[in-house]
Amino acid sequence: MGERIISMYEAIAEAIAQEMERDPRVFVMGEDVGFYGGIFGATTGLWKKFGDERVRDTPISEMGFVGAAVGAALEGMRPIVEVMFVDFTGACFDQILNHMSKIQYMSGGQLKVPVVLMTAIGGGYNDAAQHSQCLYGLFAHLPGLKIVIPSTPYDAKGLMIQAIRDDNPVMYFFHKGLMGLPWMTIIEATWAPVPEEPYTIPFGVADIKREGKDVTIVAVAMMVHRALEAAQKLEKEGISVEVIDLRTLVPLDKEAIINSVKKTHRLLVVDEDYLSYGMSGEIVAIVAENALEYLDAPPKRVAVPDVPIPYSNTLEDFVIPSADRIAQAVRELVG
Repeated sequence: MGERIISMYEAIAEAIAQEMERDPRVFVMGEDVGFYGGIFGATTGLWKKFGDERVRDTPISEMGFVGAAVGAALEGMRPIVEVMFVDFTGACFDQILNHMSKIQYMSGGQLKVPVVLMTAIGGGYNDAAQHSQCLYGLFAHLPGLKIVIPSTPYDAKGLMIQAIRDDNPVMYFFHKGLMGLPWMTIIEATWAPVPEEPYTIPFGVADIKREGKDVTIVAVAMMVHRALEAAQKLEKEGISVEVIDLRTLVPLDKEAIINSVKKTHRLLVVDEDYLSYGMSGEIVAIVAENALEYLDAPPKRVAVPDVPIPYSNTLEDFVIPSADRIAQAVRELVG
């Protein structure tokens, strides 16, 4: 038999189901996570298998149900709570900023908050300024949260199981365009081999998705695949590109970034989050502090400019980094 090929949404739902079977403390709550299976499919089949007690549809009240998840975690449960779009975390930001992320520290480690907050990120299908952001840089800035961003079905399953088993609060960001949903544009990477048995992927370990010797590209989620597309084009021009998928921002695999730059001597950071005060600037700073003498050119960044994501498909395509923009930035780096 060949390898089993499934989508990212199936991989996430399978990871959750396997952990619910293993640990009766694990349960799911959020908007439309029950019978509907989540609007992006991340809880497909769970309600039918585990019922209302462990798969709970909530009212449209993010502050309420995220707060309930924090309370349940403090009482020994291991909740997985879905906020439908990352943009909606504004409605429960106090629970994330001042409670979920800080209680373990403020209790001197006596209290644990093993919450997994999963949410959808990214543009690409014209859902405008309030449904198309990434914002993981915003949450990576807050001490106490682990930040997980898978780019493949294999990584999605292993990282989700690792997140559920972690005693710390984890924010798990899945990109809508990578979930493999039939009503969105399907790219090859949204379906991939995934083992049926449970497995974990440790946090803070980046994955080199493509090895190269001329330029290092660092990215997460959809931008990993845009970078790989650009790398294929550039290979025909004699430019060898290494693509690093961080997989988690917190903890961050600084060593993988630094070692790659020491090899290639050039750095490009590609980000679907906003340009200023985010992931791209942090990675450039890390390289400047630890490997500046290895750089043959100043680092470059390709990211979303500091504007709300437009509704117009033409304007959305303009602000979100494309493979062509990435390739052009690489050409400028190699001179």
